[in-house]
Amino acid sequence: MSRQVQRIRTPEEDELASKLQELSSLEGRLAQGELDLATLGGVLESLEIRYRRIVGTKYLELDTINAAIAEILAARQPSDEQARADARQAYARAEQTAKETEDAALSRKVEAFSPTPRLRELYRSLAKMIHPDLAVDKRDQGRRTWVMAEVNRAYREGDVNRLEAILTEWQSSPDAIEGEDVPSRLVRTIRMIARVRTRLAQIELEMQAMVESDLHALRQKCLDAAEAGKDLLQEMADKVGAEIRAAKASLESLGVTDPRERADIE
Repeated sequence: MSRQVQRIRTPEEDELASKLQELSSLEGRLAQGELDLATLGGVLESLEIRYRRIVGTKYLELDTINAAIAEILAARQPSDEQARADARQAYARAEQTAKETEDAALSRKVEAFSPTPRLRELYRSLAKMIHPDLAVDKRDQGRRTWVMAEVNRAYREGDVNRLEAILTEWQSSPDAIEGEDVPSRLVRTIRMIARVRTRLAQIELEMQAMVESDLHALRQKCLDAAEAGKDLLQEMADKVGAEIRAAKASLESLGVTDPRERADIE
């Protein structure tokens, strides 16, 4: 009667199993971190676009009028270098506001970014599976970086179908099959763990920068206003509207009705 000999795992195999378990845990943290970062980024981007459309258009009108006033005053005081500098600065500010407002107008986003549970689930699964820091070599990292960029784009656009297609394509790829000897896998796993830990630290810094930004502060004010039944962005737009009316009155007192007519101060 033969006895089946139980194979004893080598120290390298034990270490690999331990490292793979550690990596699996870190992959979950990494996927969640990337999800949180992408979600907050999408929320703030959406708020910025809404701000530009609702309030920024008003500031564009106000800056255009103020630039016209500054240029008229400079033209009437040709020897006043400060007035000329103020006029050029006012016009540059109006141009910058115009660019920011135009960028917001071209964006497809209108509503506040609010990802569905399915969208979040797909993103988290893809981030855990595709993340560039889980690459085995430079070539693999480049491919993962490109695909992850597509994942981020689809997530921010709320495109569930695109995320599902990426997931299906990745799972059916021959590259998804793993192999190789234990020592090589152990070294690769250790390096992956190091890269993932580095990325987690980067995510923490990026999240902190977002949370400390003026845009995040504006978001909190909008949320507080909404709880009180108020629309903060519309209130801000109305306030700028009052400044516009006052600026128009000042412009008309200078004998000009169209702020787009520039005085020659060069």
